[in-house]
Amino acid sequence: MNAASWNHVPLLGFDTETTGVDVRSDRVVSAALVRRDATGTHVRTWLVDPGVEIPQAAGAVHGLTTEHVREHGTAPGPALDAVADEIAAALRGGSALVAYNADFDLAVLDAELVRHGLPTLPERLGGPVRPVLDPMVLDRMADPARAGGRRLVDLCEHHGVTTGLLHTADADALATLDVLERVLASSPALLAATPEDLHDRQRVAVAAWRAAYHARKAAEAAQAVLDALMTVPTPAAVG
Repeated sequence: MNAASWNHVPLLGFDTETTGVDVRSDRVVSAALVRRDATGTHVRTWLVDPGVEIPQAAGAVHGLTTEHVREHGTAPGPALDAVADEIAAALRGGSALVAYNADFDLAVLDAELVRHGLPTLPERLGGPVRPVLDPMVLDRMADPARAGGRRLVDLCEHHGVTTGLLHTADADALATLDVLERVLASSPALLAATPEDLHDRQRVAVAAWRAAYHARKAAEAAQAVLDALMTVPTPAAVG
């Protein structure tokens, strides 16, 4: 593919804001889907009352309070069912799903769907959720040696993406689509690949990074044990 070909790939940006970072127990409080295709950019958002208190730390990030979502939000079941339906329909229609740190948003969405007795994304699709493009992963693939952070705000600054107020679901989804465009443009190898190819390359890269991380941690633990043994006093000789 090339830049002109990518212009014809329909993209669906996806982001959630949540009560925390535990995908098993935390809840979605807002979600956004941003469709970008030949007709332009179209934003749809959901404000969700999760049925639990929003911790102060989480609210400080995304600005949503328990009182606000209780007054203005919708029930989580219907809202998340609509989100999942739109994602599944877009993927079946040939779109690529785009999410920053996609593993988190997809995991928390599926956990919520299970919690409310609704079909997960794989169940709706009858198979894996693909293609999913994660600019955080792709940026590291394109420029692995670059120093600095890889948060969305870091990549927006590095790639010259002008943003609105980040940490709202719609602003983050829009910024993620813009970052994807800049990352692809910066790497001929990525730009030449199809969304399906990039999905598979991401999985390989993430698996390799995780294996290297665990190997490094195991080596550090082994060295710590060795260092501790070296500092154990030698017993006095019995005379």
